[in-house]
Amino acid sequence: MAPEPQSWTIGSLLKWATDDFRTRGIESPRLDAELLVGHALTLTRTEIIVQLDRPLMTVELAKLRDLVKRRRAREPIAYLRGFREFYGRDFRVDKRVLIPRPDTEILVETAMKRSAGRSLSMRALDLCTGSGCVAITLARERPTSRVYAIDISADALAVARENALRLGAYNVAFGESDLFAGVDALCGAGTRFDVVTANPPYIATEELQTLAPDIREFEPRLALDGGKDGLDFFQRIAEGAKERLEPGGVLAVEVGAGEAEAVQGIFEAAGFTEVERAKDYARIERVVSGLRA
Repeated sequence: MAPEPQSWTIGSLLKWATDDFRTRGIESPRLDAELLVGHALTLTRTEIIVQLDRPLMTVELAKLRDLVKRRRAREPIAYLRGFREFYGRDFRVDKRVLIPRPDTEILVETAMKRSAGRSLSMRALDLCTGSGCVAITLARERPTSRVYAIDISADALAVARENALRLGAYNVAFGESDLFAGVDALCGAGTRFDVVTANPPYIATEELQTLAPDIREFEPRLALDGGKDGLDFFQRIAEGAKERLEPGGVLAVEVGAGEAEAVQGIFEAAGFTEVERAKDYARIERVVSGLRA
């Protein structure tokens, strides 16, 4: 039996939400409950522990109940809080963009490592930019560089531009385009780059229905669907990057689990050399990179 409204405390609400999430099969019920409580009450985890016995005000309880209801429906925590941390920075996110994952940090690290010799005046192009997490991180980590970010979704670009402004990434320009089609309009005819990065859609169409409901029902399908075998975008990216990279320039892409070998083959067939595969935090091959001959 749930407590009467006047007897709700932070602790009782936290326990109730945790138990509720657990019965619904949510993977990290206690953590999710703590994140929602912290977000709604603007408290750190330590402050939550210290204030477990504090009674909740009516307005606080109403806000928390709404968040719990939305999480019950499997709306992602990142959308409920309105942001997700990536590479030490908080990126605004909502249903217009894919939620940044920690594994995508490997894409950033690979691109920076393999282009270290070009860091002072690097020109980078980020395809399928989404929230802008990769482009903005490259721009902030290398403030003397010039970064261009492309996405086919105008809605996603609106989020990315907001993130760039909030995070002080003034050396990023954004453009709406289907991969390389609009690059000349954004960057100037014939512009070549030192680095091209991409985190394209790479889930096979038939596998979309097997994804967790948090992803399947809320994150944009446009950012997920990689076609019949999940590889539709990689051939186009490799061919386009070959024409756009400086000699020795770096192409780095994020791939789905089990796709690295096939994408390496696509890179090599397109003429890229020194093709490497990097593993994510779960030891899954997650990033493929190569150099333009």
